[in-house]
Amino acid sequence: MGVALSLSELPYAAFLQVHPDGEALEPDGNYTEVHFDAVEFAGDEATSAKFIEAALTGVTMAEVGLERARFSDVWLSRNRWVGVRVVDGEWLDVAVLDSSFAGVQAYSSRLRRVTFRGCKIDTLNLRGATLVDVVFEDCELNELDCAGASLTNVTFPGSALRNARFSQVKCKKVDFRGARELDVADGADSLRGAIVDERQLMELGPALAAALGILVK
Repeated sequence: MGVALSLSELPYAAFLQVHPDGEALEPDGNYTEVHFDAVEFAGDEATSAKFIEAALTGVTMAEVGLERARFSDVWLSRNRWVGVRVVDGEWLDVAVLDSSFAGVQAYSSRLRRVTFRGCKIDTLNLRGATLVDVVFEDCELNELDCAGASLTNVTFPGSALRNARFSQVKCKKVDFRGARELDVADGADSLRGAIVDERQLMELGPALAAALGILVK
């Protein structure tokens, strides 16, 4: 998926309307062709909201409820999300650039053609989620939890994964080659179908041995 590097490159940039500063997000809100710029949301509840052909630049969200929200053709740059709940959400054709996520709950969500680039992501919960054509590029991924998730054509070029959890994950065309670090805390034995390079295989050795009950002396 081609990723726009600036707001002006978006095909819908000319149609964007700026979201009024101070106006809260609402449940079932329809935010089509809306530009959220340098705004802050704290504790808002926007369950089942729709963000379509929208842009979020310099947006801060804290403890915001976005359960079952839909993001389609959305561009995020320099966002900071803390404790945001995007449980059972749907992300399609989304780009997230130079952003930071901490404690984001996205379990049971569906992500298709999503790119994270240059992001710092701490404790992202993707348990039971479905990821198809997802790229984590040049990201810092700390305590990524993909337990029970389904991953198809997911790549991690230039990224560092630390204390990642993959218990009972289903992999198809998952490619870790190019990742700077691959530290798996749990579920190394569930990575059947994933692709790693020789260095990463050595890094996975202790986790694989522990998962298989092999004692190394």
